[in-house]
Amino acid sequence: MSLSIAGCGAAPTSSTRAPSESDASASGEASASSESDSSSSAATSAATASSSGSEDTSGAETTSATTDGRRVLVGGRVAGGGRLDLELEDGFITAVGVFDGATLEGAEVIDVTGKWLCPAFIDSHVHLAYLPVASSLAARGVAAAVDLAAPLPFLERLPTRPRVLASGPMVTAVAGYPTLGWGANGYGIECADATAAVAAVDLVVSAGAAVVKLPITNPPTLDPVALAAATARAHEHGLKVVTHALEDKHVQLARAAGVDVLGHTPVLPLEPATATGWGGRAVVTTLAAFGASQATLDNLGALRDAGATILYGTDLGNSQDAGIQAAELAAMMTAGLDGAAILAAGTLTPASYWGLDTLGSLEVGKAASVLVLDEDPVSAPMTLSAPAMVFMDGELLP
Repeated sequence: MSLSIAGCGAAPTSSTRAPSESDASASGEASASSESDSSSSAATSAATASSSGSEDTSGAETTSATTDGRRVLVGGRVAGGGRLDLELEDGFITAVGVFDGATLEGAEVIDVTGKWLCPAFIDSHVHLAYLPVASSLAARGVAAAVDLAAPLPFLERLPTRPRVLASGPMVTAVAGYPTLGWGANGYGIECADATAAVAAVDLVVSAGAAVVKLPITNPPTLDPVALAAATARAHEHGLKVVTHALEDKHVQLARAAGVDVLGHTPVLPLEPATATGWGGRAVVTTLAAFGASQATLDNLGALRDAGATILYGTDLGNSQDAGIQAAELAAMMTAGLDGAAILAAGTLTPASYWGLDTLGSLEVGKAASVLVLDEDPVSAPMTLSAPAMVFMDGELLP
């Protein structure tokens, strides 16, 4: 049953090392500005500071016995760039560069010659209460996810891997989406008016929500006054607001209410003025989950051209592939995003946008959540869907 309230977001040529482990924070809660996802420099930054050098390309992968708790990945290349070695210790990246023998001494050495390295991904639209596959998601390269509808108790038992930012139940109208369908069992809080919608926002925030979701659909749906009041209340709490809005008129209502993020690329054609009006805000891709129609692909291109921040997301739960989805990557390519833009949309851009400060790039002090890939994702982005190795917080996952 739904809840109801009545009435009432240059690797150096020698190694660079962290000064101390205490300098690396395990979480990043501060909000951050959105970043462009459309350039090769963004993708290279998402991987690390620029790196250069030649390397052996034999492709060997061997591991030596560990003696001091450090893991060192040697012989790899940064996505879109040159040679890169990484030292991982206590869950963090503690050195980057091209290492000499002194750095390797005493460490577990993993040869990744002929492979490419990039940060683990962030999926900005999942439903892990509906489809509880968190461990599979992490094992296939997703370090963090934004969960955009779940019953309130889910906020008390969030998965630890991947890291999850969750909205809890959507704040919706009486009998509104999704309470009469897939979300009938607590995935929405039904609100009769603006006062109720504000109270519902306060409720999910008090339960631990890190983002607020307001669906905008054909009736029954919250009216413009309730939408604006709920959005303003979420912003007072310092949280971003995501909407489910699939049509032009719904996107217009979201913009008028001050909503921050389209949780899906709309599936019906957007008017040019509507797409332009969303510039400076954000959109989550979710192309494959809705069939990647030409209208949807065109909408993503128009939103991107207008300056919207593009965030990789899969609507996992609606879609079923727990990992970096090949279908989503392919649809993003068809929509006009190149490898650099796709890499940024799953790493540096969402890390910045959602305040996940320890993710998104391969730098000293960042989480040791790293993908080892068979190809350069900048030139061959489909390789992201099948990483050769996945490290999460320094742990090599099976």
